[in-house]
Amino acid sequence: MSHYTYRCFQCNKTYSAEMVEKELMYLCPTCGSANRNQPLTGVLLVDYDFDSLKKKLSREAFLKQRAGKFWLTPELYPLQKPVNNSLMDRIALPATGMPLFTFDGNDFFVMDDTGNPTLSYKDRATSLVVAKALEMGITEIAAASTGNAGSSLAGISARLGIRSHIFVPQNIPLGKRIQIQSFGAAIYIIKGSYDDAFDLSLEISAQKKWYNRNTAYNPLTIEGKKSSAFDIFILSQGKIPDNIFVPVGDGVIIAGIYRGFYDLLKLGWIEKLPRLIALQAKGSDAVCRYMQSKSFSFIEASTIADSISAGAPRNLYHAAHAIEQSGGEAIAISDEDILAAQKTAIQKTGILIEPSCSITFAGYQQYKASGKLKDGETSLLMLTGNGLKDTNSLAKWNDTPEILSYAEWKNHFSKA
Repeated sequence: MSHYTYRCFQCNKTYSAEMVEKELMYLCPTCGSANRNQPLTGVLLVDYDFDSLKKKLSREAFLKQRAGKFWLTPELYPLQKPVNNSLMDRIALPATGMPLFTFDGNDFFVMDDTGNPTLSYKDRATSLVVAKALEMGITEIAAASTGNAGSSLAGISARLGIRSHIFVPQNIPLGKRIQIQSFGAAIYIIKGSYDDAFDLSLEISAQKKWYNRNTAYNPLTIEGKKSSAFDIFILSQGKIPDNIFVPVGDGVIIAGIYRGFYDLLKLGWIEKLPRLIALQAKGSDAVCRYMQSKSFSFIEASTIADSISAGAPRNLYHAAHAIEQSGGEAIAISDEDILAAQKTAIQKTGILIEPSCSITFAGYQQYKASGKLKDGETSLLMLTGNGLKDTNSLAKWNDTPEILSYAEWKNHFSKA
């Protein structure tokens, strides 16, 4: 008997772990659907027996753990067999802490995932999905991606010995495409959008019988991304921030963070949920629009922040639930403000970030200016992707430097 079950987010129907995993069920068989250019319905969540876990786990022992190694507490994840610790150590995240920065008189913490094995937050989801694939004896795995999830799957799979297949849109940044190819993954570039890549990957995965890592479609992606909530809890020694600013595309990062803090709340280790502030680009703002109207309409996404570009957020409904339950809100930010924030954030923190996470800096500034931050509250910005993954965005605000000869530079400095 497993220590967890699967439950449908929509109809609340529960399924055994054995049934879901043996039959490779991704969505609820009763109400699940993965229709073209639409959010998923029937997303499966993982439930645990928290009354039993309270007797096995202690807050004090958990806080002494090293952040970045989710497999140290397998009771809190959907794994049925002990993992090979030496093998999993290949994909451990760096325990970099939560550094505090000050800008314009305002203090904020950052959660820096730019130094993860493949330089993005997506390694959190991928690591658990690939660990599960190893447990089930799976040798090939696929995913659709705008770039980061694909490079994550390619890199983590290479470290753990699994063949990966990555479906990407044609506008994938060069750095991310090269990263995927360099890890040895098979890459399929689609003349179309991320939403097209998502739909095609589902069809081909089913045809080829490849395990699919697609965000939200595979319930372990949500579970894997909750590890950041646990790491925040450990790194802050239980003093979690009041506000967390989260970049949102498909909606799985914010849903995962919510599930992590939900688990901590059910264990009785925290007293309340942090407020989750969702940040979206104005050219990819389906979650923002849904929060206002409670209805979804497909609009093809277009934004410089490719990692959060999704016309049909696949985890829309669960993401909206996470925002509501945490007392948060969704804010849309222009590409111009995202780029301006990228320059400021990099030069003030020394952390090289891509546009999808400079949006948290822009959102924090806007939220602070609106007067919504209360005195004494603490805030945390999620930094989810390294700037080297998208050097085109960096080139937009960095001029090409002058090139002079040795003698010309000497002459230059002699006149200075």
